[in-house]
Amino acid sequence: MIVPQEDTRTDARRRSDDRIAAEPPLPPANVGGEPKPMEARLGRPRRPVAIVGVVENGLIRPLDPTVTLPERSRVIIVAQDAI
Repeated sequence: MIVPQEDTRTDARRRSDDRIAAEPPLPPANVGGEPKPMEARLGRPRRPVAIVGVVENGLIRPLDPTVTLPERSRVIIVAQDAI
């Protein structure tokens, strides 16, 4: 439960807050074009890539040496359990 506290604002600050609260709300921003979902504005989603590899001591190493991955790419390493 919120405990009411004494208003410690100065008179000038109180008048300024009341004036700002009395102003009409701003109209919505005109960003142009028709509305789109946020996902459409973020660009093309990057899909994870699945490659065959091994994990040794916490280091992930692809088995195919020709695989080059861009920095910060999402990768799923497909590995088989050692028996």
